[in-house]
Amino acid sequence: MSALPTELVPLTPEQSDIVDLARAFARDEIRPRARAVDEADTVTPWDLWRSAAEVGITGFMLPEEYGGGGFTDVFSQVLVQEELCVGDLGIGNLLCSNGFFADPVLALGSKEQQHTWLTPLAGPGTPMTALATTEPGAGSDAAGITTTATPVDGGYLLSGQKAWISNAGEAEQYVVFAKTDPALRSRGVTAFLLRKDTEGVTFGEPMRKMGQRAIVCREIFFQDAFVPAEQRLGDEGQGFRGLMRTFDISRTVLGAAATGVARAAYEYAVDYARTRTQFGKPIIEHQAVAFRLADMRTRLEQARLMTWRAAKRLDAGLEATTEAAMAKLTASETAAYCTWAAVQTLGGWGYSREYPVEQWMRDARLEEIEEGTSDIMRLVIGRGL
Repeated sequence: MSALPTELVPLTPEQSDIVDLARAFARDEIRPRARAVDEADTVTPWDLWRSAAEVGITGFMLPEEYGGGGFTDVFSQVLVQEELCVGDLGIGNLLCSNGFFADPVLALGSKEQQHTWLTPLAGPGTPMTALATTEPGAGSDAAGITTTATPVDGGYLLSGQKAWISNAGEAEQYVVFAKTDPALRSRGVTAFLLRKDTEGVTFGEPMRKMGQRAIVCREIFFQDAFVPAEQRLGDEGQGFRGLMRTFDISRTVLGAAATGVARAAYEYAVDYARTRTQFGKPIIEHQAVAFRLADMRTRLEQARLMTWRAAKRLDAGLEATTEAAMAKLTASETAAYCTWAAVQTLGGWGYSREYPVEQWMRDARLEEIEEGTSDIMRLVIGRGL
């Protein structure tokens, strides 16, 4: 696995250390287990989760005051995410999933809530967490969710259904978005913290997926599930604002994840093309193959630089909604192209499960769908013109 091209963006010693740790973990722990995890389909790789937690990867992005690694800047997070996802896209996204839970807690939560809900996520015994937004009838239209939170004495009763929730049933802690006033659309969305064992919360069976099988997805059902008032994040109606801020970060981080799998595919294809001989010479010396590899390399560098730009804007406190959407759009479509191109370069062997590129092509497809489809990314970018 090659090193990141950071000559123009020098890293601090701390950043270099965490990037080196992530690269070594991806090489030594993730890549050797990736095929078995994919074949297991709907089984969470708890051994990898525990190993990552022991070395600090699952909580590196959490603030130091809550026991985390202190890499709260988005740029450090994208550096680590890319390295992990070079090892395996689904596993890399799984190991950093606590950051997706933490973002709305940090954006909307009180200091007491942050301490109570984030401190357990640091250390070797960290639980998994989940973010519950998507519903059967509300995916891209986050303001159209129908799960309700009805005020009652001392708190709220949650009723409704969520779908395609990563880590659902495996996670111990959840951020759930629901409507406290269904008539207000986005202005009625409120965020809540709840635990897995909350009465009235049940889970569906694991959903069988094309790729990224390390992350088990289920439906969640709420039937008058009581949530105490102190577990509401922010004021009523603030949830959508917090969610949009979370999207800016998560889309940027997912841009890095997509860049990671694109990089894995590119590196694998180049290595193969240097050793595979046809018509008396390595296929990398055939112009058709060399041009395809050149396109892979060019798109990979574009995706990385756009992701870094969005991260740097977020860290500078600048508006980055458009840039985050551009990064995710470019990186996800780059991942789709590069994984296809790797399969094409390997030819028949690329279609075989003896080689990892067919899995990477399946895994990459999700990046154009999750956290806003490519269609939605183009709508977001268009609004920013």
